[in-house]
Amino acid sequence: MIGKTMSATTPTPTPTRQARLARTAVATLFLTNGAVFFNIVPRYPQIKADLGVSNAVFGAAVAGYSIGALLAGLLAGAAIRRFDSARVASFGIVITTLATLAIPFVPHWVAFGAALFAVGALDAIVDVAQNAHGLRVQRLYRRSILNSLHGVWSIGAVLGGLMGSAAAGLRLPLAVHLGISAILLSLVALVAYRFLLPGPEDAERATEAPDMTAADAHPAAPPARQAGLRSFTGPAVRMLAVLGVLAACGALVEDAGASWGALYLSGLHADAATAGLAVVAFQAAMTVGRLSGDRVVDRFGQRMVARAGGILAAAGMGAALAVPSVGAALAGFALAGLGFATLVPAAMHTADELPGLPSGTGLTIVSWLLRGGFLLSPLLVGFVADLTSLRVGLLSVVLAGAVTVVLARVLVNRTAG
Repeated sequence: MIGKTMSATTPTPTPTRQARLARTAVATLFLTNGAVFFNIVPRYPQIKADLGVSNAVFGAAVAGYSIGALLAGLLAGAAIRRFDSARVASFGIVITTLATLAIPFVPHWVAFGAALFAVGALDAIVDVAQNAHGLRVQRLYRRSILNSLHGVWSIGAVLGGLMGSAAAGLRLPLAVHLGISAILLSLVALVAYRFLLPGPEDAERATEAPDMTAADAHPAAPPARQAGLRSFTGPAVRMLAVLGVLAACGALVEDAGASWGALYLSGLHADAATAGLAVVAFQAAMTVGRLSGDRVVDRFGQRMVARAGGILAAAGMGAALAVPSVGAALAGFALAGLGFATLVPAAMHTADELPGLPSGTGLTIVSWLLRGGFLLSPLLVGFVADLTSLRVGLLSVVLAGAVTVVLARVLVNRTAG
């Protein structure tokens, strides 16, 4: 029945010791993955000064990260099927940290862009793999844990940013800083690998009850006897398209907080310190929403939570734009972060459970579309802002909330996976 979650109808078993250890290990990978790239971001001013380039040229080089992620993201499914999600996630983090070591030695902005291209490509593959493994662990728990894993990633991003800021403040040479980061984060990833789940990617699916693909579980689910089929079907492709739109909505809202929040507050005559609080308010609210989101999703279901979040974000940002002020803007960004906290994990979960696709393909495609959204979102908002104003451009957040309310019906309502 639509609106019920699995936890409301079936007692949730106590997770085994192996499942608890695997959850800790995959959470550690999310934390580490968040820290890798955000170690670099605080060093951007130094890198730009060393390269002696303009803002436009530096921005073009930084775009190499998103381009690499977009082009390589579709390779993640094949990598997972060949090597399994545990190896790809853990050893992928090690390889990504090694790729960052090229950055201190780049002689030209093109080389810097190429280094970021490689980091972005590797990160995209690692991101899909760690989410795939997190969903394996979630199936053992038979309740939602993916939101908290994304919350831990946010904590890792903050820790990485603090590491990079401290290194910059201490004037630590970039090569030494990234070398220390690479060694530390690689060791953590390798230790975590020992406790991840063994076996094939579909091992946990075999333990599900025969009726787990009933209509309450997935709007596009076939009869239970067909659940094991993994070939492309028309309904599956259409569902992926809708899930891609939902993921893009999540990307648009996240980019609005990261890329445009400070600029919008500056336009309201906020000082530099206050303007910087826009992204802090957004990320803090999103982190809180993700860390608490699993219980909310288990209680009310992913569809209802996504719809309520879309309404919250649209109403909050809409009110902030209607009555422009610094306080209202900060509240609007915070409500947008809170409202969209669980949407991307929900879209990933639904894609991974989608019948009619080879294992890992749905998650790979939706993750790729998510990164495409991150690449296109600043272009879209910037274009509208240049034509009209940034205030009008940020109405995209309101639109994203409305689209989410309409399309959330496709989300898996149970959470056990």
